[in-house]
Amino acid sequence: MSVWMTEEVMRWALRFCSRRSQWTQRSFLVTASIKDTSFPSQLTQVWGTRQSQTCLARSLASSVRFYSQLECCASPSDVLDLTDQYAVTVRQISPCLNHMWSTCKKMSDEQQRYEMQLMFEHPAFVKLLQRAMDVVGQMPNKDVTYSLLSMVRLGVPQRSRVVQTFLRTCQEKMNDMDEKSLSILAACLEYMESSPNVIALKEGMRLVVEARLPGIKKVVALQTMMRMLGKDAPLPLRQKLQRKALSMSDQFSLPNTQHMISTMATMGFYSKPLLDVCIKKITENLHAVPFNRLYAVLYSCKDLRYRNLDLLTGTSDYFASMPDLWTNKQVLLFLSVFESLAFCPTALMEVYTERVITSPETLTLKDLLCILKVYSSLNYDLKHHRQQFLDSVSQALDSYLPKMSGFKLLTSVYYLIQLGHFPSAQLEQLLQSSTMEQFNNTPTAFLPKQERMFQMVDLCLRLDRPPLPRPLTVPPSVLGNPTLCSTPVNPWLSQSLQSILVDQADAKLEEMVMVENFYFIDGVITKPLPNQTPVPEASSCGEELSPAESSQRIAVICPSYSGFCYGTSNPRGQLAVKIRHLKVLGYDPVVVSQHELHSVSEEKRIEFLRGQIFPELHRPETQPEVEQLCS
Repeated sequence: MSVWMTEEVMRWALRFCSRRSQWTQRSFLVTASIKDTSFPSQLTQVWGTRQSQTCLARSLASSVRFYSQLECCASPSDVLDLTDQYAVTVRQISPCLNHMWSTCKKMSDEQQRYEMQLMFEHPAFVKLLQRAMDVVGQMPNKDVTYSLLSMVRLGVPQRSRVVQTFLRTCQEKMNDMDEKSLSILAACLEYMESSPNVIALKEGMRLVVEARLPGIKKVVALQTMMRMLGKDAPLPLRQKLQRKALSMSDQFSLPNTQHMISTMATMGFYSKPLLDVCIKKITENLHAVPFNRLYAVLYSCKDLRYRNLDLLTGTSDYFASMPDLWTNKQVLLFLSVFESLAFCPTALMEVYTERVITSPETLTLKDLLCILKVYSSLNYDLKHHRQQFLDSVSQALDSYLPKMSGFKLLTSVYYLIQLGHFPSAQLEQLLQSSTMEQFNNTPTAFLPKQERMFQMVDLCLRLDRPPLPRPLTVPPSVLGNPTLCSTPVNPWLSQSLQSILVDQADAKLEEMVMVENFYFIDGVITKPLPNQTPVPEASSCGEELSPAESSQRIAVICPSYSGFCYGTSNPRGQLAVKIRHLKVLGYDPVVVSQHELHSVSEEKRIEFLRGQIFPELHRPETQPEVEQLCS
């Protein structure tokens, strides 16, 4: 047995026996006070004391043996075999149940199912649960909550008598529970189905936390209370928690700030003031935050839909400054969470691009798909590395072609064409009949996404006209039905455009225009080309200019703020492709961010749009102010 295990066993045994020793001493003192103190009585007491010490020594030895063997148990059945050999005491029930779950959770899913089946079939399991139910009132609070948690995790039916008995006992003892016991109980309730006892416990915990809140002095204790309440905490109580946390913010250590953010994510509790305080401290100490904790912070920010430009930029720069320190998996984890936050980590992506170009053979198929998703979604400008990067990724993907499923092949092509790259080998394999047959069995839930991806592939092949070895087309059977216009007219944009055209008799406005059965345009303004020389009615050559040649079509599109990379005016993947295709179709795109223009007055909005649509009539001195507002 290891030194650690021996010490742990002794600790458990001494904790158990010390309580019995104290009880024995108290009993002896009471007996001595009411009996005669003559010599024979003293001799009797000495003999009794020695006998008591002998019993305690035997009890201690028995407890040491029990806990020693318990630590060696490698499965729930081993623990149950042990309980058959010993008469399990009140204090030993919780360690037994805890150890059963501790051994089980380390197993594979298949092994776990097998061991749990053996556990439920073991005759000692029912005896242990019956024993626990009989003595639950005598168990310490922490043992009650730990036992309940272990039973729930082991799969004991939640409607069973033993679980319901423990729930009722928790209700009775709740006012006497310390923070540790309450937090264990809260963790247990997260795994439990709704029932009258569960509902009553959650309500009771809310009342206990609210009553104890003013007296909390430590940050960790406050965070424990917050996690206990979880997503069920009502708004008034959340506001009290926010005020309490902000009042203690000067006590926050660096680990406190990290834990506070994850706690808020667990609760689904968005508090910008509290997040700002925590993020500021983390940003100032990025070098001192371990990888896993920093990733957890960013992931919690994603869950809370909170973004802080200083944190995101600082993290990107920090990773880029030490590229050799991070594994490929670590970089991809961060790139993925950055993409989910719609933030383009330029510094990190610039460094990682060089790694991909240098060693594409080290990337797995999962790595490659993650890379393409990030780079296409964020519309990252590869600059002079563009061709090298795309060729390296395409060649690496080609090596996986023989074992790629149809959907993964579609996904890789979808990302690459958004980047303006058309790998012939992947396109040919995707569009051959044997691969197309795989898409006939797509579950209904995934069908809209699949159709949308094929529509994008079809559009890019038709509009971008890439130089391929042979012409390729997407079968109509996988394209689905054309998208129907369901977006209402944007009233403020419509009003602004109409105001601009009041004094422009030659210009015409069309709203909610759909092109190629795929793209919506909020407004199309057709106007004569500037400085266009009128064409005589009877030309000597007998030729006339077409409407497209004699006029300019301006496509005003008003995407949501999520269409842009956070903190920039750089369009993300799908918006970037839309702009690219509108140009191919002969439109001059004017992109107006909904979020930004909502924050300016109508006068400035009209002035900005007039400058974009009629630059020849716009006063240049007023444009910088409005552009600054919209950048």
